[in-house]
Order: sequence, then C-alpha cells, then structure tokens
Amino acid sequence: MTATIVFDFDGTLAIGHGPVMAYAECAAPLAGAQYLERVETALAEYDAGGGGYRDGYDVVGSLAAADGVEAAALSDAYARSRDVLGTPEAPVSAVEGIDEILESLGRHARLVLATNAPAAGVYRVLDSWGVRERFDAVHFAVGKPAGLTPIIRLALEDGPVLAIGDIFEFDLAPAVALGADTALVGATASTSPESVTMRGQTIAELRPDIEAWAASAASSTPAPEGASPRLER
Repeated sequence: MTATIVFDFDGTLAIGHGPVMAYAECAAPLAGAQYLERVETALAEYDAGGGGYRDGYDVVGSLAAADGVEAAALSDAYARSRDVLGTPEAPVSAVEGIDEILESLGRHARLVLATNAPAAGVYRVLDSWGVRERFDAVHFAVGKPAGLTPIIRLALEDGPVLAIGDIFEFDLAPAVALGADTALVGATASTSPESVTMRGQTIAELRPDIEAWAASAASSTPAPEGASPRLER
C-alpha cells in the first residue's frame, strides 16, 4: 500500500499573479475601459480575503465577461497566456523551499500533480524549479471538480490520500466526498467555512503538518513484500 499526495498547480505550487495578469493582458483589448486597473483592484481585494472570487483567473474572466467579452474569446486569451507561462511575460513564483518539500514528502508518499490547466508552459516551470522528476504522475486539463474524482478514487485503492489545493470546490471537495484528507491553501484558507484536514497560507507554512501526515500515512500502510508504487508517466 502507498500513500498519495495530490497537488493542484496554480495557486498551490505556483504562486503570484504573473500568469493571471498575462491572461488579463490578453483579454484587455476586448474588455472595457480601465480593465487592467479594475483587475488589479479586484486581485488586491481577493488577496485580502474579499470579493467572493474563486481565484485570480476568476477575477479576470468575470470582469471581462461583465464587459461583454464572450466565452470563446476568453478561452483564446487564456490559452495564449499559458503559452508564455514561466517567461518574463507570465512570471511564476514557486512556494518557498518547493524542491526540499517535495523531496521530503516523496520519501513517504507518491506525489501526483493534477491541474485543470493545459500542459502548455507547466513543464517549463517545473523544469525551471528543478522539480519535474519529483512527481510520479502528472495530469493536465483534468476537468475539476468531476475529473478529479477518478484520480482520487484510484489513489485511495493504494492507501491514504491527501489532496492539496487553493479552491475547495475544485481541488478538495471531490476528495472530501471520497473520504480523503485535504489541505486548503491560498487566499481563502483563513476565511473558508469548509471543513478541511488542515489549512494555511502556503504549502511552506503547512510543511510540518503535511510531512507529519505523510510519515503517519506511510507507517499505517506498509507495502507488501516485493511491491512497488504504481507510476503513471
């Protein structure tokens, strides 16, 4: 048996509004007056725990839609912004100590990345952080929340699961429904009324708790002799 930790990407491992503002820049020509300024104001409000937005991408999309930008145009703007992910046009910051954190957790658990984002740019970012090989499985365009359910269900067949993300509805609710543990990070961690196993501003802040979970989960699920974790690459 093997414990599994399922990570979200944007807002969880990758922090900062660089990619969000790249999306806004791509949508701006189609939006109304002072659109970028309104996005920045709403992002500041979101970071402070207000505004009612799901995340920064929701800020960009909601304000553009209110300006009459159609869904297809927004989808195109998002795709173009992801093509430059991890470049100076869409800079991405990593959680502090990400390589050490993943290396430590990987001693006890299988590490899975599951994101709604397309693959474009993500491997570039993971490579720049030197952590691409830390993950045993990577899933893109998952279609959360529904698309996360089979990933969590399959992992639970091998042992305990901890899902980590910044949007409860998308990243954690499917895990809760299946009985897995959860860690909520990001701007909503301090204000969300949802019941989660642990919560904190960043994974770095939660590192002791996550490491304790992984060590405990590993000790409670001894691997059968001769067995090895299933890898999905």
